[in-house]
Amino acid sequence: MDKFGTRFVFFKDMDDLMKKEQRSKMMRAIKSKNTAIEVRLAKALWHKGYRYRKNDKSVFGTPDLVFKKYKIAVFVDGEFFHGHDWETKKTKLKENRDYWISKIERNMERDRQVNEYLLSKGWKVLRFWGKDIKSNLSVCVKVIVNEIDEMRCKIFYLDAIKNL
Repeated sequence: MDKFGTRFVFFKDMDDLMKKEQRSKMMRAIKSKNTAIEVRLAKALWHKGYRYRKNDKSVFGTPDLVFKKYKIAVFVDGEFFHGHDWETKKTKLKENRDYWISKIERNMERDRQVNEYLLSKGWKVLRFWGKDIKSNLSVCVKVIVNEIDEMRCKIFYLDAIKNL
């Protein structure tokens, strides 16, 4: 109890608080595109004057943000579905373990394949965890801006060589 007489109850595992139907409804509501974190990153870049395509299906892996001219693909990965700190979190799964372990490991493998493919085609791949964008938006924006600036320099250099 605190000094105002309020009793605080800490739950070890929030899963115990929801019925199966409630959890199912909640999981169905999770969006795969235009999540709040993705929109936050996109707006920050837009306000700095950077233009991009969102969820461009013409680029392998359908990145969340694409700077085609610079061949930069940006992915915003949710911690749960993309396996952040997976070895630790895998042991904490209680319900439907086989399904979630299989699904998340498939997602992680797909992320690796997308990275390899795009890199082999000369793309720069940037992946950010949602929590990093939440806590350090300006740093994430700076990483993207630095990559764009680096690609601009390369393009300028290649154009200058062509014109010699």
